[in-house]
Amino acid sequence: MGKKRELLIPAERIERAILLIRRQKVMLDADLAEMYGVTTGNLNKAVTRNLERFPADFMFRLTKEEADSLRFQSGISNTRGGRRYAPRVFTDQGVAMLSSVLHSPRAVAVNIEIMRAFVRLREMLTSHADLARRLDELERKYDQQFAVVFQAIRELMKPPTGKPNEIGYHTLVEKK
Repeated sequence: MGKKRELLIPAERIERAILLIRRQKVMLDADLAEMYGVTTGNLNKAVTRNLERFPADFMFRLTKEEADSLRFQSGISNTRGGRRYAPRVFTDQGVAMLSSVLHSPRAVAVNIEIMRAFVRLREMLTSHADLARRLDELERKYDQQFAVVFQAIRELMKPPTGKPNEIGYHTLVEKK
């Protein structure tokens, strides 16, 4: 019997750090640095020394608008300190390339876990598309009595839309 593999970083933590920006699944330099156990500055220095290994489809900088939007969505304050430059984000290929510029054993082990998370995410997206295709086949196969059921399932598969519920107190203003 083999020894149970212990993860350096929980898979859920890695999966939560994968963002969708410019229609690409990416990870922020700060999140990666934390996982690798290095500072964001040191991670970016290593990347800067090896820029030829990071073409635009491996890594890119966020625009000011993207960075501001991300800061707003995540609730990160920028009142003290902050960054001089916009964050870099890395695609799965960029994350794989990071293992060649960060030479610690931890970086290699963390990279393996991150690559597995990207693969799991890709498999989930593929199975979701497969589920939609199968649902179409079933819908064509059965008569109208199940149309309501199929429509309900499709509604459940849709991502949430609209603005989130407001939090806080509201006062009623009397009209004069």
